[in-house]
Amino acid sequence: MPSRARRTALAVAVALALSAGTTAVALDRTHSAPATAPSPAATGKWSAAWAASPQRPSVSFKPNWSEAGFDDHTVRQVVRVTAGGTQARIRLSNAYGTSPLRVERATVARTDKGAAVRAGTVRDLTFAGGRSVSVPAGGQLSSDPAGLRLTAGDQVTVTLHLKRTTGPATFHAQSFTDSYRAEGDHASDASAAAFTESTESWYYLSGVDAGGPGTGKDAGTGTPAGPGSDSRTRQRDGIVLFGDSITDGFASTPNADRRYSDALAARLKSLGKPRPVLNAGIGGNLVLNDSAWFGERATNRFSRDALDLPGVGTVVVLQGVNDIGFQETDHPLYKPAPDITGRDLINGHKELIRQARAKGVRVVGATLLPLGGSDHYGKRAAAASDEFNAWVRTSGAYDAYVDFDRALADPADPERLRPAFDSGDHLHPNDAGYRAMAEALAPAVL
Repeated sequence: MPSRARRTALAVAVALALSAGTTAVALDRTHSAPATAPSPAATGKWSAAWAASPQRPSVSFKPNWSEAGFDDHTVRQVVRVTAGGTQARIRLSNAYGTSPLRVERATVARTDKGAAVRAGTVRDLTFAGGRSVSVPAGGQLSSDPAGLRLTAGDQVTVTLHLKRTTGPATFHAQSFTDSYRAEGDHASDASAAAFTESTESWYYLSGVDAGGPGTGKDAGTGTPAGPGSDSRTRQRDGIVLFGDSITDGFASTPNADRRYSDALAARLKSLGKPRPVLNAGIGGNLVLNDSAWFGERATNRFSRDALDLPGVGTVVVLQGVNDIGFQETDHPLYKPAPDITGRDLINGHKELIRQARAKGVRVVGATLLPLGGSDHYGKRAAAASDEFNAWVRTSGAYDAYVDFDRALADPADPERLRPAFDSGDHLHPNDAGYRAMAEALAPAVL
């Protein structure tokens, strides 16, 4: 492990690089080992434009509707896409349902404000040609294409009318974006008037895909690809950010799209290198153990939530702080916490690397952020973090790595987040910290 003096010197160098500008940060923080050209995780005309990782029904963070489910309700959900095209489709997940999910009607539209959508943009969605569909318990499916032009950065509203009693709902707990509910069928409403309830979770919706001319990299500005362009090549550019609450965007400003995934998509677009960026974070998620509150372990959900998304070519993995940190705290939602060493965490990441390579996906590892002063910090967690981060930097196991630890460390105390990047809990970045993470990822290694 590097000495504290060495870590301090490195942190000072980070501060100088940060003050020198974005380009210096990007080059200094991300490191690449030679790798073969990535193959797509999925081919065809579709690119994932937005994604959320499904979770079991629970009330783990904020009040939500997952345990009660729905009964003749219309649920309206707002997402921000990072790929464009001339067609859109949605993906629905009933992964944790105990009975089939009946969707009576579904629509997609451009977002206006809040629960309102832009008049004239509402498109009815069909499923194998039918207006209604049943999603099997434990299953997932995609809608048929709808003719709605998408541009990277657009906000899109998906509305589901759930006429029958659903039972507990598969959902994504922390959306940091309001979702809305109304009684009865309001799937075609442009107005927000009927949608009088809201929560910060997504329900059943696990993805929005963009298709048709202009899909993927060529669609960063919504411009269709030129004649004769290879659609398979264009589908290989999707980036999945895979991890826990830091990837999920905890402590970012709600309804402002300021997660690190949003910041990365905006940064790539500003550099003239737009690519789809998908968020596969789950708050509290662990690499090595399942949790009823925090999702299936990373090694179990990696394929479903990252590798198998349409058009994925690269996955960035930032995960492990909960594995090592829960053993330092009396967290009421995860007890008893197993004793996890740095070597245990390394072995879990080796399994993620194996899975990615088996599907021809480029995999980028990330060092864990400083956790000093947080409820996850203690001697065991600090030792495990240092051992794991040293392995990420020196082993060459990943195709490339990004050093978030050094990029966000306080120059005066490298064990802690830089105050300007700290949300206040000394564990999660604030909006500025999430931007710094995006700046630390050099486009060349993605």
